[in-house]
Amino acid sequence: MRELIQQELEKFDREQLKQVFEFIAFLKFRGRLVSIPAIDETNLAALYSEFAAEDRQLAELGISEYSELLKHENLA
Repeated sequence: MRELIQQELEKFDREQLKQVFEFIAFLKFRGRLVSIPAIDETNLAALYSEFAAEDRQLAELGISEYSELLKHENLA
């Protein structure tokens, strides 16, 4: 296959070679885009649920600490 491509390239003028080069650049660019993994919505849902639980725990902890702080302010 490489030999056939090389034979064809030897027949091209400068402008045609420039177009081939641009096409190769496009193929490389497209290849990089394909390698980006697709978003797994199931995984996202699990992560969202996990972080929501952590956020809820932190909020509850913060509220209890705030409540204690208010109690100490009222005593002073």
